[in-house]
Amino acid sequence: MANLKSSLACVWLLTFITVASAQEIVTLSTRPGVTQSYFLTSLPQNPQAVAVLFPGSGGLIRLREEKGQIKFGPNNFLVRSRSEFTKRGVIGAIIDVPSDYQSGGGMSDEFRLAADHFADISAVVTDLGKRLPGLAIFLVGTSRGTISAAALGARFGAQIAGVVLTATLFRQSSGRPGESGPGLSRFDFGTIKVPVLFVHHVSDQCGVTPYGDAARLVEKYPLVSVSGGRPPESGPCDALSAHGFFGKESETVEQIVNWMLKKPFREKVE
Repeated sequence: MANLKSSLACVWLLTFITVASAQEIVTLSTRPGVTQSYFLTSLPQNPQAVAVLFPGSGGLIRLREEKGQIKFGPNNFLVRSRSEFTKRGVIGAIIDVPSDYQSGGGMSDEFRLAADHFADISAVVTDLGKRLPGLAIFLVGTSRGTISAAALGARFGAQIAGVVLTATLFRQSSGRPGESGPGLSRFDFGTIKVPVLFVHHVSDQCGVTPYGDAARLVEKYPLVSVSGGRPPESGPCDALSAHGFFGKESETVEQIVNWMLKKPFREKVE
C-alpha cells in the first residue's frame, strides 16, 4: 500500500509539473461584463520570480488560440524577449488589453492610469499568486507600457516586489488612439513605494522617451543604460529600433533579472 501511495504521488507530481510547465492563455472575469486575458509563459526548472509584462503602444497583442496554437503579436521588446526571462528563472505573464478595449487602438493613457485598469490587473496578480505561491511578483513595462507599470506599482504598494520601467514614456504625445496622451509627464515616481529600476537605450530616438529624462533620475533610482545593437528595422518609436533594445535583448533582460533577484547588475550594457 505504501508503494502504491508513493507511486500515485509521483504520478501526481509529474502531471502537475507537466501541466504547470505548459504555456497557456488565462482569461479572468474582472469588472462587470469584462474579461482580462494574459499569456503565461513556460515555467523554468527553478522559478525565482514572476514578471507581469506590459507591452507598448496601446497594449493590444491580440492574444488568441488558432488551430490549437497560441498566437499573438510578436514584435514588442518584452514579448519577443520572454524566453530571456524564462531561461533566467523568471516566469512571464504577458498582458493583453481587456475585452472592452479590444477594438480600436487599445488602451488609452488615461485608462492605464485609472482604477479600472487596476481592477483588471489586481485579478491577474491574485491569480498568479494562487498559481505560483511564494514567488515575488514584479511589474515590467516598456514604452507606453511603462504607464501601466508605474501607475499600478503605486496602487499595489507592498503587494508586489518591484517595478521595472524600460524606454519610459516620460513625455506627452499625440497621435492615433493608443499612441497619444499625457504619458508619465505628470506622474510622481515617488508614489511608488517599492523598488524601481529604469532601463533605457542611450540612442533612443523616440521623441517622447528621451534618454536624458531617465539620466536625470539617477540620483534617486538605479538606471541601466544600454548601448549598441542592430541597425533599426522600424521607426524610432517602434519595437525594432534602439527604443526596443533591438539586438541587445538578451544582455538587457539579464541585467533586469539580476536586479529582480538582488544579484549584482551592470549599469552599462555595451
